[in-house]
Amino acid sequence: MAKNLLEVETLSADVERRSYAAPALEKGLDILEMLCRHERPMTQKELAKSLDRSVGEIYRMVACLVDRNYVAQVDDSSYTITTKLFELAHISPPTHRLLFEALPVMQRLAKELDQSCHLTVYSQGKQVVLAKVDAPSGMGFSVRAGSELDVLISASGRVLLAFQNAETTRLWLEESIQRRPEQSDQQITTILEAIKKIGFESVPSVQVRGLYAVSFPILDTQGRALAALTVPYAERIDQNQRKSIPEVTAALGSAAKAISGKVGGSIRGAALS
Repeated sequence: MAKNLLEVETLSADVERRSYAAPALEKGLDILEMLCRHERPMTQKELAKSLDRSVGEIYRMVACLVDRNYVAQVDDSSYTITTKLFELAHISPPTHRLLFEALPVMQRLAKELDQSCHLTVYSQGKQVVLAKVDAPSGMGFSVRAGSELDVLISASGRVLLAFQNAETTRLWLEESIQRRPEQSDQQITTILEAIKKIGFESVPSVQVRGLYAVSFPILDTQGRALAALTVPYAERIDQNQRKSIPEVTAALGSAAKAISGKVGGSIRGAALS
């Protein structure tokens, strides 16, 4: 009797699960997961084979995902994941945690240096400023939270590109060049390799005369940049005790290392060795 009751309960649970099944949604999620796991674009035939489905079964799903910008068609027959899932992740609690942990560190950094600092993340060929803290003295260069910044020619953008896996860097480069083709640089791969080797970027600004940009990555557990923490160094000629660029670099590296540690990420490469 007990065995029969167990069989009935099991059958009832199976029926209930089937009644709540969403085959179309499951196919869409399967496609997203498969594209996320592959480092190169896939054709519909390859997707279908990998998912043990027919091309006809996934055709509409792929078209819908392209329309909603979760998937991009890279040529006549191949598809790849976009950064939309990454963007959605930035409005989820982990992003709130990043801001929660970063802002106190940024405030201390701005006070120590009397320079502004800002935190940026990558988004479809551009950077978005998540947060910024102004120089306490009220005089200096700063960017507005929510601003969109170029990637290829900025210290923070190059840091975001450098600290990714090879496929993500390639995709983000393509998106950034598509958005700003005039900023394409044949030496960009060499530049990114150098940034990754030393752990940060420190260059004169090519956008604002007299400004010097220093940027470090905020790293996740895999050593990939979740964000870039940047000080746009503006020299004050009326102050004798102004922090030097090497001092700014050291303080910024320590701040980035602290934030990376607070969000549970890697601290390797997040500060000067």
